[in-house]
Amino acid sequence: MFGLFERAVAGRYLRARRGERFVSVIAIFSLVGIALGVATLIIVMSVMGGFKVDLLNRILGLNGHLGVYAVGPPMRDYADLARRIAAVPGVRSAIPVVDGEALITGANGGGVGGMVRGIAQADLRAMRAVSQHIVDGSLDQFHGDDAIAIGVGLQQRFGLGIGDDITLISPQGAATAFGTVPRVRAYKVVAVFQIGMNEYDNNYVFLPLRQAQIFFQLPGAASQIEVRVDDPLRVGEISAAIRERLSGETLRILDWQHSNDSFFAAVQVEQNVMFLILTLIILVAAFNVISSLIMMVKDKTGDIAVLRTLGAGRGAIMRIFLMVGASVGVSGTLIGTAIGVVFCLNIERLQHWVEAVSGVQVFNPEVYYLTHLPARLDWREVSQIIVMALALSLLATLYPSWRAARTDPIEALRHE
Repeated sequence: MFGLFERAVAGRYLRARRGERFVSVIAIFSLVGIALGVATLIIVMSVMGGFKVDLLNRILGLNGHLGVYAVGPPMRDYADLARRIAAVPGVRSAIPVVDGEALITGANGGGVGGMVRGIAQADLRAMRAVSQHIVDGSLDQFHGDDAIAIGVGLQQRFGLGIGDDITLISPQGAATAFGTVPRVRAYKVVAVFQIGMNEYDNNYVFLPLRQAQIFFQLPGAASQIEVRVDDPLRVGEISAAIRERLSGETLRILDWQHSNDSFFAAVQVEQNVMFLILTLIILVAAFNVISSLIMMVKDKTGDIAVLRTLGAGRGAIMRIFLMVGASVGVSGTLIGTAIGVVFCLNIERLQHWVEAVSGVQVFNPEVYYLTHLPARLDWREVSQIIVMALALSLLATLYPSWRAARTDPIEALRHE
C-alpha cells in the first residue's frame, strides 16, 4: 500500500529540520496526548472493572447467590427444604441460616448496630469468604453455648482478643408489666475474620445455628436458606428450577441480580460515563494531530508542488501525509497501552510506594468498602480501546492528507 518512496518522504517529514521545530513540537505533544489518553483509559477502566468484580465476589462469597425466604411463619422444615433445593441441578449448596439485627457492645463501653447470622459450624467452614480469612483464633471452637466469630473491625473497635466477651442486645425481648425487656447475652470470641470488605468486617458476627435460634426466639426454625450455584450468571434459570421443585410451598426466592441490581447498575453507568469522558482526552489529542498536520501541509506546500511536478500523483501525496499522521497515532497508542498495562499489573506496589512516600492513605476502605485497590485487565476491553484510539488517530489524518493531495502545483510554485 505504501511504497518505498512514500515511506522515505514521510520519514523525512517526521524528522524536523531547523526552522521546523514548532511543527515537530506540536506533533510530539499530540503523541504524548494520545499516549496519556490511552493509558488513563486503560487504567481507569481496569480499576473500575476490578472494583466491580471484587465487590461482586465478596458480596456473593458471604451472602450466596440466592436466598429462599419463608412468607409468614419462619421455616421449621428447613432441613427438608435444604435437601430438596440441594438436589436441583446446578446448585452447589443450600445452607439454613438465621439472620437478625442486634446492638453489639464490648467491655470498654460503646455499641454499634450489626447483623447477627446463625450458621452451622460445617457450613461456616465451607464459606470460604470467612473460613479462608481467619486472622485470629479458629473455627474449631465455633460450637457450644457461647461461641461467636466477629470481624476484625469489631475486634479493633472494642479492643477484644480471643476468649474475651462481647454482648449482643436484641430489641425483641420478653414482654413484662414494665414493658418489653431487651434480651441481653454475652458470648466469647473464638475467631476473628477479615473478609476485606469494610462493611462486613465492622458489622457482621456469626453464631452457631442453635444459639442464634435461641437468641432470636426461633426454636427449630430458620430465617432463610442460602443457596450457592455453580454458575452465578445462570442464577435466573436455577431460581426457576427451585420454584418448580418447591411448588406448593409459600416461599419467596430472591437472587443476587435482583437484590443488588440498583447497586451494580449504578456501577455500570459510572463505568460507561467514565469511558466516554476519558475518550475525550484521546479526541483532543486527535485534534492536535489535525492541527499539526495542517501546519505541516502549509509549511510543505513548496515541497508538495515539486513532488507533483516530478510525477508524484495525488494518491502518493495523500499516502505520505497519512503515514506521517498515522505514525503519531500508532506510536502514541502503543506507548499508552504499554504504560497502562504496566501500571495495572503493578498498581498495588505503586499504591504502597505512594503511601510510604507521602504518608497519606491513597485508598480509604471506609469509603470504597475494600481494603486494597483492585485492577482487572480485560484484554477485550483493552483491544477496544486500542482500536478506538487508532481509528480516531487515522480519521484525524484524512482531512489534512486530502488537503495536501488537492494542492495545485502551479499555484503553489507561483507564490514561492
